[in-house]
Amino acid sequence: MILQRPANILHQSILDTYFSGVVHPISTPDAPVHQFRGIKYASVPARFRQSTLFTAYPPVTDATKHGPICPQARHTGAEEDLFGLHESQIPEQTFGQDEFECLNLNITCPGELTPKSRLPVMFWIHGGGNCGTGSSWVYDGGRLVRKSIWLGKPIVVVSINYRLGIFGSAAGPILREDNKLAGDHGVGNYGLRDQRTALEWVHHFIGDFGGDPGNITLFGQGSGAADILHHLHSTVNDTRPLFQRAIVQSALVEYNVPDVTTAGWHLSRIMSQLQVSTLAQLRAVDPENLVIDGYNLRATDDGVFFRDGWKASISRAETYHGCVDTQPRHSYAPFHKIKSGSPPPQSVARAPVPFDYAPSQRLMIGDCSYDASLWFLPASLWTPSSVVRRLKAVCASLSRATALLRAYDISAYTPPEELVENVLALINDARIAWPTQAVVEGAHRERVGVWRYAFDQEGPARGIPHHATDLIYLFDNMPMPIPTSQPFETDSFDEIDEWTMPIVDDYSYERVRDVIQERWIAFAHGEAPWNENKVFIFGPEGEVGERSTCIFEGRRRTQIWKEALEPLGMQLVQKIGTELSNGPPCNAS
Repeated sequence: MILQRPANILHQSILDTYFSGVVHPISTPDAPVHQFRGIKYASVPARFRQSTLFTAYPPVTDATKHGPICPQARHTGAEEDLFGLHESQIPEQTFGQDEFECLNLNITCPGELTPKSRLPVMFWIHGGGNCGTGSSWVYDGGRLVRKSIWLGKPIVVVSINYRLGIFGSAAGPILREDNKLAGDHGVGNYGLRDQRTALEWVHHFIGDFGGDPGNITLFGQGSGAADILHHLHSTVNDTRPLFQRAIVQSALVEYNVPDVTTAGWHLSRIMSQLQVSTLAQLRAVDPENLVIDGYNLRATDDGVFFRDGWKASISRAETYHGCVDTQPRHSYAPFHKIKSGSPPPQSVARAPVPFDYAPSQRLMIGDCSYDASLWFLPASLWTPSSVVRRLKAVCASLSRATALLRAYDISAYTPPEELVENVLALINDARIAWPTQAVVEGAHRERVGVWRYAFDQEGPARGIPHHATDLIYLFDNMPMPIPTSQPFETDSFDEIDEWTMPIVDDYSYERVRDVIQERWIAFAHGEAPWNENKVFIFGPEGEVGERSTCIFEGRRRTQIWKEALEPLGMQLVQKIGTELSNGPPCNAS
């Protein structure tokens, strides 16, 4: 558990409330760090409705405790599985679950700031799919803020909670009509719109916390990183952007976003399982019964949220069909001040940015070399014959399937011990690595500033650059692994048991941690984190620095992407990656 010290008080002049926060436990006199927790930023008028900005606070608002999170499965051992931690190393955190009170945020900042401080804001969007919370100890911003103070480049870190699973993404024709009657524009994407509302709150009110509303950097990982890409491709971002740059870490890029009809088909199946036939009945279902395993929808292309031609930013094939948007990316409307205790008018827009920045948001993006570790279990269930049959069926072309199978050395005769690694390599490239590179190339086509990195540094416990390894070094909250045996005295180095040696030594850990924190903070301050024509490398074994694209091509399967994946197209490749990462059907053999 992250402990707290006596409260600190901050007055928010626009909202006319005193937020009572805590002094972060890592705070020191030379680097004071304060934290405000569980601040409600939006209200949910009803299940499957868009959230609205919250502005009615009491004279004193308790911000010493984390707020509720969206209803979700209560998984135990998630940190053990993902990061390789022992149960005894995981801090105890317990969160209430409430679909109507889960829209809250946490602010971590240097102490004693004033509205004149105007520090860059780093806005964290957590991943985890249908589970997770921005209040997790893993993402606590204390050490990142402390490092920014030490570097002389202080920042404010904001983390948020938003609706997940069916609560955040249900959509369909019946919901579209219901939402339209209620005055909502569009349907579904409730979680994404929650994130946008949180950005609205930060834009309007972060000033009294010492943050600069005109200097916000989004950063997120996994499904949270994919959400950032959705915001970059959204209609409202073209007309009223609320952030200046974005950091996208191992994004589960979504290209095959369903339309309203397809999303409605999924919703109808759920309603049938729940034995309800009307929307009113669905809204009356106990929230615990709506926490559904296997519900993987996150975004819906409802004709409103995404800008026209958004897929051209990911797939070059879209460009060939004349879908490239040639309209001006951004325009600004006048800012309307929000009166205390009253909801903002619908026309409220962001203030003009008080410093120069490119008309398109700058982007830092990368991946971990073994992101597919996330799907190790379902990938291990495939047999050589079943995976070959499935790929041939999905490709619907013997020649295309043959080329793909050959590229990843998969056949009906592949030894089982090799098959898992080869299937994981294909999943990794199809779901994260190649789509990440496609986003980079799309940014180049749109002449957006983009900086590419490759994270190959081993995780301290698991010894591989698994999914989310970069978060270990970035947030620096992870306990180091417990040795498997006790070291013993010896006069010969050759006699040292290799199991007593740490997977990642202190020097390598600190080197990678310091550099990733420095580069992320510099980017938030509007600096180029490295030469844009280079790729920045993290690891293995503590290696860090700019490298040529030739070096990068040696670390990723770029030639296979060009020869085997590009001819298939992003839509089919993502379908292949999803099919394989789901594991074989029950009747496969």
